[in-house]
Amino acid sequence: MIPELLSLLRSAEGTDALALADQVSGGDPLVAAEKLRSAGIPADLAAAALTQAGLRRAATAKFGTDAARMFFTRAGLEQATRSAVAGRRACRLAGAGVSTVADLGCGVGADALALARAGLRVRAVEADPLTAAVARANAEVLGLPIEVECADATGFDLSTVDAVFCDPARRRGNTRVFDPAGYSPPWEFVAGLAARVAYTVLKLAPGIDHGLVPDGAEAEWVSVGGDLVEATFWAGPLATVPRRASLLPSGLSLTGTGGAIAPVGPVRGYLADPDPAVVRAHLVAEYASTVDGTLADPTIAYVYADRPEPSPLGRWYEVLEVLPFSVKRLRAALRERDAGALTVKKRGSAIEPDDLRRQLRLAGSVPTTVVLTRVAGAPTALIVRAVRA
Repeated sequence: MIPELLSLLRSAEGTDALALADQVSGGDPLVAAEKLRSAGIPADLAAAALTQAGLRRAATAKFGTDAARMFFTRAGLEQATRSAVAGRRACRLAGAGVSTVADLGCGVGADALALARAGLRVRAVEADPLTAAVARANAEVLGLPIEVECADATGFDLSTVDAVFCDPARRRGNTRVFDPAGYSPPWEFVAGLAARVAYTVLKLAPGIDHGLVPDGAEAEWVSVGGDLVEATFWAGPLATVPRRASLLPSGLSLTGTGGAIAPVGPVRGYLADPDPAVVRAHLVAEYASTVDGTLADPTIAYVYADRPEPSPLGRWYEVLEVLPFSVKRLRAALRERDAGALTVKKRGSAIEPDDLRRQLRLAGSVPTTVVLTRVAGAPTALIVRAVRA
């Protein structure tokens, strides 16, 4: 799509094309395209409308009912913040007394929309002309007064705002960029924002190195429904703790230093698998302390306790059997239990679950879960049963 096609999609002709595309898309794309052409819709508009219909369906998971009115690019939708996460962040900024915020690298406008809905004045900047036009269109169709400028974020006058939010682009074409040096705006600029604006918030990939957390900043990892979705660095007065793990939709948070060490002991009656936000925030020791838990290996983020204490912070399993890892021994133990469909969880093991299933050749009737891990450095298999919360 090009900006001219986006303008056409927003015209009366484009609105009709989008409505028809929404009705016919989702099946055979050639059949859908033919139906739009049969309705007299030009080929380029038909293709753009069908693309938007598909992106809007995919966007529903992030944007809910708003997705049906919004516009997207594929890359923009992939990096766009889920509305629940963006809304929570916007409320935290508004609660800190911020009134004006710059959204540098606004993408399709997900965070800018949430910030505006929280009552903040938003000045959004996006370097890519098409993406900037999409962000502007989304603000308009949702009735939100957001200023969107197509420009290089590094040239924005930061003296005009109270706070800055930056979500650097982490794609180059169709390729993901994992090295912060390849971000856009560049990491040197992004990391330096905290020294220039007191209220600075950075949204980053969840795999970001802890060593890149600015001095004095709060580093937060966020999961949604058990899926780790992002890291957020909060600087200045916004930083209240060194590390935070936040879980949605529960809203539960766990905080700590990120450097605590959990006690180590033997395998106990129950195993807890901490939420990935807890693990990435380096808060496993803090979580273990809340459940009177220990680790069986200091390098593995499984927590063991004498009784389960279910919460969104961790998923619990009853430990039924502990075995030194051996395919032959594990096969015998599982066949004795009439094990069939096998769920394999692992930490600290190089064994591929599919390879293990093939080697075990189970034909029983009982669905079973096996955890591959290390205990005191030794490869170990645990036969476990999920504990219902």
